[in-house]
Amino acid sequence: MIEFTAVLWRWSGGQGSWHFLTIPPDEAVEIRLESSASAVRRGFGSVRVEAKIASVAWTTSIFPQKDGGYILPVKAEVRRRAAIATGDEVTAAISIL
Repeated sequence: MIEFTAVLWRWSGGQGSWHFLTIPPDEAVEIRLESSASAVRRGFGSVRVEAKIASVAWTTSIFPQKDGGYILPVKAEVRRRAAIATGDEVTAAISIL
C-alpha cells in the first residue's frame, strides 16, 4: 500500500467537475516500479488501483502525467462520503491491482 498526502484540485478544462490528487514524485517512482512488475497497463498507460481516503475505499485507475507523476481521480461520491472539498489537504492510500 502506498500512502501520500496531497491537495485536492479541480480540473478546469472541458465539461464537468473532475477532481484529482497529484501523487508526489517519490510515490510515483514506487508505483512505476511496482506496476511494471505486477500490473497490466490499461488505456493511456493508466494503472488499476484500490484507493482509500478516510474510511472510503473504491476501485479506479491512476493516470500518468508527462512529468512522470500520476493523478488519482476522486469522484463526487467519494468526496461527499469522506467530507473533503477542493483545496483540502487529503491523505490517501492506494494499492496496485
